[in-house]
Amino acid sequence: MTWLDDIKWDAQGLVPVIAQEKGSGDVLMFAWMNREALQKTAELQRAVYFSRSRSKLWFKGEESGHVQQVHEIRIDCDNDVILLTVTQTGHEPGIACHTGRHSCFYSVLREGRWQPVDPVLKDPESIYK
Repeated sequence: MTWLDDIKWDAQGLVPVIAQEKGSGDVLMFAWMNREALQKTAELQRAVYFSRSRSKLWFKGEESGHVQQVHEIRIDCDNDVILLTVTQTGHEPGIACHTGRHSCFYSVLREGRWQPVDPVLKDPESIYK
């Protein structure tokens, strides 16, 4: 039995993961990991997720260059959510979102509508070619 066996994987063998920036405390993104992705993340100290749409491992930054260096891996009290403390590299300030923004959580509910409030730091067209 290993530390991976302590995790409550869902029916698809996945666990939800939150990436939080070490320096600012900003929540950068939400993703999924399977057992292999979490094991590689721990080994490499680099975020490796599982892409549900592509059904394969996704090494964060493999296309964009916006890699997440992992400082700490935590699990919640129910053993069913992972929290990564990361440094987002590849651009200053760090870009975690495929829209070219710092965080995937860039919209706020105002007056009954979702409104983007955080700027695009880099045009996604120039990131993903």
